[in-house]
Amino acid sequence: MTDLKFKPVRHDHKEFLEKASKRHGFSEAYEALEVEYALAHEMLAARARAGLTQEAVAGRMGTTKSAISRLESAGRHAPSMASLKKYAAAVGCTLKIELVPISSKRRKGAQSGSQPDAAR
Repeated sequence: MTDLKFKPVRHDHKEFLEKASKRHGFSEAYEALEVEYALAHEMLAARARAGLTQEAVAGRMGTTKSAISRLESAGRHAPSMASLKKYAAAVGCTLKIELVPISSKRRKGAQSGSQPDAAR
């Protein structure tokens, strides 16, 4: 394996959400893409833990850096199950999909437009 020299882009998701949530219409738009954002966050975190660049992941998957960039971009497309499995393997993970019951509190919040419960 080659010696990878890269400088990760600093991104504090909590800080981003705090600032962005003050904008008109942000909460509704974010909630509409909540699952996609969570997936993108998990993918970026897994790649960072593996210490890999997009180029390195692309090489392991037999694809291009731009394809990896698209996979890691929330809400822009719907990646296939096969692509998600390949990505997971490339960053040293397995893919786990889980259906989580919606709590009654969250259902009421969704109806009234309040923020969703924090991730479990």
